[in-house]
Amino acid sequence: MTDCYTHIIESTGEKVTRAGLKDTPKRAAKAFEFMTRGYHQNLDDVINGALFPSDANEMVIVKDIELYSLCEHHLLPFIGKCHVAYIPDGKVLGLSKVARIVDMYARRLQIQETLVAQIANTIESVTGANGVAVIIEAKHMCMMMRGVEKQNSVMKTSAMLGSFRDNQATRNEFLSLINC
Repeated sequence: MTDCYTHIIESTGEKVTRAGLKDTPKRAAKAFEFMTRGYHQNLDDVINGALFPSDANEMVIVKDIELYSLCEHHLLPFIGKCHVAYIPDGKVLGLSKVARIVDMYARRLQIQETLVAQIANTIESVTGANGVAVIIEAKHMCMMMRGVEKQNSVMKTSAMLGSFRDNQATRNEFLSLINC
């Protein structure tokens, strides 16, 4: 990957031997590896046994989970927050695991529409919840730094499964609790 970054930098007309760029290909490769570390994670390791029996059957919400991802079309970041809710059915997931699931999928080359569905489907399959809701709000550098250059645009996507899809009152409660 370092050699690829060397080629990219040289393609701009720069010289990687310049003092400020001397170690940039190595640093860029290391950064890109970090930003795509979700490919080297698996769900079992992320959950790490933190699924617990519970009689809870009311909505569980984790809101404002920050996320950082890379647009698969331009390799530019999109940055935002994710709100996750589920209605337990005999099992609850360790609190930090919700954020770790978000990170695992966000740290892959991605589009937001797919990301929101991956998170919701995973929470549902892991917990067996009666319903799962996920909303992502993000700013996309591919729209802000290039192309139409719209600095204040925010993309919102949602995935509603089970009772969040089937029951308007449940969906409304979730939306009001996250102030969306």
